[in-house]
Order: sequence, then structure tokens, then C-alpha cells
Amino acid sequence: MSTIKEQIRTDLTAAMKAKNTTVTGTLRMVLAAIQSEEVSGKAARELTDDDVMKVLARESKKRAEAAAVFAENNREELAEKERAEGEIIAGYLPAQLSDEELAGIVDQAVAAVAEETGEAPAMRQMGQVMGHATKLAAGRADGKRLSSAIRARLQ
Repeated sequence: MSTIKEQIRTDLTAAMKAKNTTVTGTLRMVLAAIQSEEVSGKAARELTDDDVMKVLARESKKRAEAAAVFAENNREELAEKERAEGEIIAGYLPAQLSDEELAGIVDQAVAAVAEETGEAPAMRQMGQVMGHATKLAAGRADGKRLSSAIRARLQ
């Protein structure tokens, strides 16, 4: 079993004992998403820590998007609930890259593509650069943020 999944289960038990309903509800939803991912596809499988991180990142992104929609529609109480859940989930994710670290990763990815192709990459090689940068970022940067940094660098 994944160590992150074990940690979430342990934290869920502690939250239930402490009667913290927000944390309990959020961790139950996260575990349900993880279990759903485990049984999706042709055969049930045990998720690795990397797979669990992808599920957590997806759930965190859902909470951020929902909070933005609620705030846009003047439903602040629901937006706050979504933000609180997002913060709980973010506690299990790796720390996000700073702007300087992100720029360094983009530079490394551009250099790797330049080495492969023999020329400085342009916008048409954005996919190649994005592939390298995604591997280097390893879940520590949102795809949208990474994409915009690469776009700015290649122009």
C-alpha cells in the first residue's frame, strides 16, 4: 500500500477522533477518489505514491476551480468550504515551485530540447519542451503555470 494512502487513513482516524468534520469529510472524499482510481480500468490495481499524488493534484485542482466558480457567483460560504478542502489536500502534495525555480526548470527543458534537435527550440517545439519540463517539475507545478512559463520563454 502506498505510504501516502496510509498517512491519509491515519489522519482520517485522528480527525474522526477529534470530531473535525471538515478534515474528516475531505479525507473521506480523497480516499474515495483513490479507491475509484484503483478499480478503474480493466483490472483493479494498487496505486503507487506517484499515482496517489496525481489523484491528490486532480482533487486539489477541482477544489480550486469550484471555489473560483462559487466566488464568481457570490456564494462565498461555499467558496470558503472548497478552499478549506483544497488546503487540506494541499498538505499531502509536495511544495509548489517558486517562480525562480520554475524558470530554472524551463531553462533546463529548453536546453535539453536544444541538445536533442541541435537548434534553439521555437513555439513549434513547445510539446517537447513541455514534456521535459513536466518530468523535471515532478508534480510541483501546475500544468497551466508550467505552460505559460514555457510560452513566455519561447517567444
